[in-house]
Amino acid sequence: MSTHLVSTATADHILALQFLVGWAGEGHCEPSRLGWWRTDAVDEMGGGDFFRRLAPRTHAWASLEAARRAAMLADRKARSLMADPDGVRTLFFWGFDLDEQLIERIRDLKMDEKDLEDGGVQRLAPTAALPFPEGLHPGGEFDRQRLEAAFRALSPGAGFQALSTGRQVKGACPEDPAQAARMLAACLAPLGTEYIPPFFRL
Repeated sequence: MSTHLVSTATADHILALQFLVGWAGEGHCEPSRLGWWRTDAVDEMGGGDFFRRLAPRTHAWASLEAARRAAMLADRKARSLMADPDGVRTLFFWGFDLDEQLIERIRDLKMDEKDLEDGGVQRLAPTAALPFPEGLHPGGEFDRQRLEAAFRALSPGAGFQALSTGRQVKGACPEDPAQAARMLAACLAPLGTEYIPPFFRL
């Protein structure tokens, strides 16, 4: 899989899925979603309100970054139980180069603006800047069955072998990281009561 200087579109595709899973996995919100991590970073009446006061101009991005970080920590913990954890790729672990590029892309997205008719500028919201699956986005209505169906639809042919440490995706890791991300997200289904990481073994 090539991870050196991927296109902006590829980075955005991966980030959209990371943010969506990060949001969906939250468990301290009301009502609870998947409950994979003990956070409430996005909802307007919960952590989202905190980030709105902390970072008024970029609060939507800050909330999603916090949810993404919680997902990354859960992913890291799960990978630590695998043999050669650096030799796998998950939706939240792509190797140093691509992981750093994703961080840089988030920084750029937080600064993106659009011109308004009155001459002012407006920061782009994540829902406007990223290619979330149709009808699904962080902060929207949570529907477990709909989310699971959307994940499966990302790569209908993707399959996995269930192991004690995760779900090993069948086949070699695609050269295109966006395609790999779609397959990894698809293999999150069926959605369980805890985070079970789909992964490619390199």
